[in-house]
Amino acid sequence: MNQHNTGNSSTEQILPHLIAIISETNGLSLHNTLELLVAAKEIDPKVREQVLDFTTMLDNFRVTNSHGTKIDPLLDHPVGKAFFHFFKNFPLKFREEHIHLTGSLSAEFVYPRLKKLLDGPNGKLYEDKIRQVYGDKLFPIDSIAKVDRLMRLQDNEQFDRYLEILLLPKLILNSSEAHAEASYHLAQEIYREHNVGAIRLKFTLSRATTTSKEEIPGADSLSSEEVVLGLYKGFKKFKDEHPDFEFILSPCFRKEASFFDAKNFPSKKAHFEFQVKSLLDLLIKHPELTAHVTEVDTVGSEKDLYRKEHFKEMKYGFRKLQSRGIKLRSHHGETWDTLRHGIQAVDNAMNIWHVDAIEHGLSLGMNPNYYFHKFYQSVINLNSAGQGVPLGSPEYKELMEMDWNNRDYIRDKLLEGEKLNPEEETFFVKTKFHVARELEHYQHDILNRMIDKELSVIALPSSNKKLTGQFEDYKDHPFSWWEKKGVKLGVGTDNYITLNTNYLREMLILLFTDPINLKITKLLMVCTGEKRRAFLSQHLWNMRKKTQKKK
Repeated sequence: MNQHNTGNSSTEQILPHLIAIISETNGLSLHNTLELLVAAKEIDPKVREQVLDFTTMLDNFRVTNSHGTKIDPLLDHPVGKAFFHFFKNFPLKFREEHIHLTGSLSAEFVYPRLKKLLDGPNGKLYEDKIRQVYGDKLFPIDSIAKVDRLMRLQDNEQFDRYLEILLLPKLILNSSEAHAEASYHLAQEIYREHNVGAIRLKFTLSRATTTSKEEIPGADSLSSEEVVLGLYKGFKKFKDEHPDFEFILSPCFRKEASFFDAKNFPSKKAHFEFQVKSLLDLLIKHPELTAHVTEVDTVGSEKDLYRKEHFKEMKYGFRKLQSRGIKLRSHHGETWDTLRHGIQAVDNAMNIWHVDAIEHGLSLGMNPNYYFHKFYQSVINLNSAGQGVPLGSPEYKELMEMDWNNRDYIRDKLLEGEKLNPEEETFFVKTKFHVARELEHYQHDILNRMIDKELSVIALPSSNKKLTGQFEDYKDHPFSWWEKKGVKLGVGTDNYITLNTNYLREMLILLFTDPINLKITKLLMVCTGEKRRAFLSQHLWNMRKKTQKKK
């Protein structure tokens, strides 16, 4: 099979034309590329028909009245598949800026190792742990297909469930050798299948927790040193085989108060500072790690972690790491109870922890005016029907956060389902308007500081859509808005097996959701990290030359 063989005759016919038009125009926007492709004199009539069909689908996807339309038909279309293979065969490798180990191991890798545990002397212990998360219906776990189904997030599941179903890969990562096998497997998969040549791997340094569902049998006996050295050995083995492969190991610390070793430490702060010391000692003991363990990260749910005091427990440990030259990236702006708190969490991460990058950062990409007017419409529709705002709902939390200027009775009427009169409704509109305006200023102040300090925001479209519930449609993702504003960007998949995606699919989502403004060359620059436009253009032209030779 040659490098452009896609296994689909229509896609195979489209791909050479696609390569030619992109290289000859130096990577224009998707819309311009399709328009010029249709007009090309040498294009086959059947290819032109497919491109016109794809363009119609793309236009329908973009229009407002089709909001909520799935992107999958575009990805599955022969033209969409041709773009997939264009990116897969691009001569420069892409940079996976945000990927977690546990959610990116395939069922083919997990199943035989999980079966060995279940069939072993402690099988009942592992089975009980799995039942605690998944229930009884899926036993026995007797096939790769069943493991694959268990590890993938369903359409109706969100963030909390997502954290739980990462259990199965965690169970098999029970030794240094298992971590080495896992990292080698991951490198091999993304390098060969997704054209990724650099990876920033997120992994848990300590799995100690006081939450029973998150407890992993045998985790206490596995040291941080064994974890790090195992991952290093697996990646180093792959790099020895493929010298152009690059990797960064990014140890992660859970932010939540319950995630610490309560058996051996009196507080989260004490356990965290012990982990910091252990990491620094490890780098001294194994100097070969210093070129690859250059940063740390924080992970976990941040819904209740946004105030300044929430950042103090880990502040001094991070200060010690930073004094040794280790950078700090942080998962923030991903989930929130109110939008203000989501923005505030990013602000405090910058001001207190002095982070070098924001992973996700979605609260900085929400349009406050749109967000709050949508919130207003939802609440006023309930009120018009005589229904109160459900306790604990996102609307309830935003109502409770608002400054009602001594007119709390209007808020209470909304909560109780007592209809507002026209004057009260107008006051509600004004209240949400001023909240939106204030948050817009706050949001832009933070983004401008990030631009000034050259802090990165890492975009994870599938993760942001599927886990946060903050937008209905991929085209609401703020990647293109950030790009226009001048924010330094990267792209990642988060947990691509769990989220049913891959790096090339994430690129296509970004391209298809902004076909007017996002240029193909700009997307390639972000995803490869290559800033030399002329150099990148030459690679496009080389793709064209190879295609012409095959003809």
